Amino acid sequence: MPVTLPPQIHVFVRDWLSANNILLKSDNGHVVIDSGYYLHAEHTLQLLRSKSGLGDAPLARLVNTHCHSDHIGGNAAIVAAYDCPISIPAAEAGLIEPWNPDGLWLGYADQHAPPFSYDALIQVGETNVWGDLEWEALSAPGHDMGALMFLNRQHRLLITGDALWWNGFGFVLPPEIDPRCLPATRATLDLIASLDVAVVIPGHGEPFAEVDGALERAYARVAAFEADSTRMARHLLKVMLTFALLARRRMRLGELPAYCESIPVYRDINRRYLGLDSGALADLLVNELERARAVRREGEWLLPN
Repeated sequence: MPVTLPPQIHVFVRDWLSANNILLKSDNGHVVIDSGYYLHAEHTLQLLRSKSGLGDAPLARLVNTHCHSDHIGGNAAIVAAYDCPISIPAAEAGLIEPWNPDGLWLGYADQHAPPFSYDALIQVGETNVWGDLEWEALSAPGHDMGALMFLNRQHRLLITGDALWWNGFGFVLPPEIDPRCLPATRATLDLIASLDVAVVIPGHGEPFAEVDGALERAYARVAAFEADSTRMARHLLKVMLTFALLARRRMRLGELPAYCESIPVYRDINRRYLGLDSGALADLLVNELERARAVRREGEWLLPN
């Protein structure tokens, strides 16, 4: 069900290629959290310039919950348009300056983000006033080990980025690759459960008030991943292929095996966990995504739903 937010908060709900843009308005300066994917940068600017956005007003600051491509891809375009400073989580600083494409999973996962520079680092426990509201920065490791959430205790609001969605959370690396991620994901969910949160504003999807239900679904996913690393690996590759389809709009089915062999994340995860030839891997991913109704076939093409 729709939730009611304070009037100075406007959430531009995007799709699964671009993270939501959360606009916090104030006479003391407007702030936007997360900028979406680079392919959608012009649309992001159109939203910010709209009547429900900034109109002709300036932007005082851009903030990122974490530094994955769907959250930072519009940073450079927003700075070019508004000449505003950027604040990022302190733990992400080494990924941005110097620019670290490998650490940002760009070429590794067939993604892209134009380089940018940050002006300020946000520390865990720090409080900032954005949109005339106090927001406390909370550590949210798991999907991204340096990620932050932002809590407003007055209205019991939590901006979660990819730490919690209505139905799950962002992909998590299997323990054989990074043993920190899955325990950190559970710890982040425990932190959210300990807070008196009335409304979650996620990085993807509509804001929601049924926090307990979302946590229950997220814990169930964590438990399933804890029981089966191979399931985690398949999930990661399905997320990556869905993202690539959203970016490209369609891919030829006959070219998928070569694609899976050419992009390092598919090649590495497959060799470590699945041991399939590239054709069998492509078939596995397409069939499972079809069953989940995330993709569809049209002749020789595979398209996202």
